[in-house]
Amino acid sequence: MKRSASYRIIRIVWMAVIFFIQVLLFQKRHRGNFTPTVTEKWNTLVTNQAKVYKKTALELGGLLVKLGQFLSTRADIMPASFIEELEGLTDQVTPVPSEMALQLLDDEWEKPHSEYLRDITSKPVASASIGEVYKAVLHNGAEVAIKIQRPNIERILRADFNAVRIVIWLAKKWSSLSKQIDLNVLYKEMTDVIGAELNFLEEIRNGRGFAERFPNMTGVKFPVYYDEYSTRKVLVMEWIEGSKITDLAFLEKHHIDRKDLSNRLFRLFLEQVLEGGQFHADPHGGNILIRPDGTLVLIDFGMVVNITKEDADAMFIITEGIILKQYNRVIDGLETMNFLLPNADRKVLADAIEKVVKAYESNDLYDMNSMVVENILQDLQVIVRTQPVQMPAEFAFLGRAVSVFVGVLYILDPEIDLLAITRPRLVVWAKKKSKDKNPFTNRKEFQRSVLNGVGQVGSFPRKITSFLEQPALIHTYLIQRDIDQREFQVKMQNRLFAGFIAVGSFATLTYSLINFHSELAIGSSVILLISFWKYRHLGK
Repeated sequence: MKRSASYRIIRIVWMAVIFFIQVLLFQKRHRGNFTPTVTEKWNTLVTNQAKVYKKTALELGGLLVKLGQFLSTRADIMPASFIEELEGLTDQVTPVPSEMALQLLDDEWEKPHSEYLRDITSKPVASASIGEVYKAVLHNGAEVAIKIQRPNIERILRADFNAVRIVIWLAKKWSSLSKQIDLNVLYKEMTDVIGAELNFLEEIRNGRGFAERFPNMTGVKFPVYYDEYSTRKVLVMEWIEGSKITDLAFLEKHHIDRKDLSNRLFRLFLEQVLEGGQFHADPHGGNILIRPDGTLVLIDFGMVVNITKEDADAMFIITEGIILKQYNRVIDGLETMNFLLPNADRKVLADAIEKVVKAYESNDLYDMNSMVVENILQDLQVIVRTQPVQMPAEFAFLGRAVSVFVGVLYILDPEIDLLAITRPRLVVWAKKKSKDKNPFTNRKEFQRSVLNGVGQVGSFPRKITSFLEQPALIHTYLIQRDIDQREFQVKMQNRLFAGFIAVGSFATLTYSLINFHSELAIGSSVILLISFWKYRHLGK
């Protein structure tokens, strides 16, 4: 049943409709007056919705698992409590019967797999929402890993994407999200990022691209792929004998220096960001293997982020703007990276960034209690959520990847000093960018600024993504925004209920005509006309 396209679409759309109605009723009941008690109720509602989503995703599989991971990266559009619940959503799904997977393998190879393989495991050694991995031995004795796409996954994903398109259409009609977020761009980003994982040949190209970028990096290895056996739905690569990098018992057994290992791993990922190009977007412990001799092996390049040269230059502009306190330059960099939609208020955002910098430079943050810090954080989040700021998918996945990756580093070395490792490479990067773009007459002064800036960042408290006080402009903006939101919510809720009444009266009219109830037909017709007029009037 769950493989039926119509069943999946109905389940996904119906879940979204329930979520929308719950939010609308909550907003109507509380009219935007978010006291601490109401905020707690809101968080409870959103958390329960996330639990329902997670349960449905694990039941249906397919796009919902990937979409959940995608949404868990979108702190710019999703409530924090929703994201926290989805962070536990993993790619571990029930494997399909082995005979189905092996039949797909035979179909792709157009021959029985026994003609190529001496042996293959009876069950997958790993299973995910897109594909499953088997260990096998070629006739020449080479051990290989064979990744086989789950049967019918493309058809399932097509149905799920159709359901998501309907949900986006409903979101445009029933919510104010489209005023803050370009939902069409969001959908395209999602299809680009998730859809790319379906082509295993693209994953091979990505893996080889990484190997070509870092050919001389000591202690790092990338897999060897077998083109002659690989297709869009089947990927064959050498079998890597090793363990997850987070297997501390394995590291101790083979006397691998965890501090040196974490330093090498960090430098590998830092290079990916600073010089542009592709960035491994799923660097969890299972995708970073460690061999007994201490060699690092990166695998699974299905999800990568492409950081263009323009993006790398924009990062430099942002760094330059912060260090030299030219906050319009920071906004320029964010615009170049497509973080801002056209109608964003540059002054409000620049003022917010300036307050962030002044806050940590003054060291006044150390004198603040936790409640003040939380209030500041919430104020900035309000501005980010109400301004047309949208994180491009590649940077959302980059942010998620960095978060996962830092978690791995701290497992390896809880005392790792990331800034001490970063400082020398960041200075070299800044010099190169400074020389390329020549934005300063005194480069030494800028380089000293970089050194000082990096040192200041070292004292940046983890919770500080905010500013010390609300400027009058921001305060006025928030008051007007609250008024506009309340008026818009009331209007949309009234329009929604008018639509419900119109649908109900239309059903009643149809029933009365079929059963020849003339009085009922007249009454329902009048109600239908009034409710339809009200619906159209509220839509203007």
